[in-house]
Amino acid sequence: MKIKIFVTDIDAGDIASRLKGYFILDEHKFKFNAVAFGRIGGHNVNIKLSKKDEKMLEELGYDPEQVIIEAQRMMIEGDMEIIDKKG
Repeated sequence: MKIKIFVTDIDAGDIASRLKGYFILDEHKFKFNAVAFGRIGGHNVNIKLSKKDEKMLEELGYDPEQVIIEAQRMMIEGDMEIIDKKG
């Protein structure tokens, strides 16, 4: 599974940050919303996809939960591109 992640909007808070973006998998684009946080217990990211996108992943032969887990792991490790829409 080869995923390329792009973060398009970050709303940083003191404890958590809200993220918007998308990832590319098999030339298909999947938009997500996420919450990123970390302090006690380490860093974590929680990605949410629409039901439509989860169904599309299933139609492509993927387990949506496994795709989300892999994308979250990649984001925690910094394996993503941040796109500055303002600049």
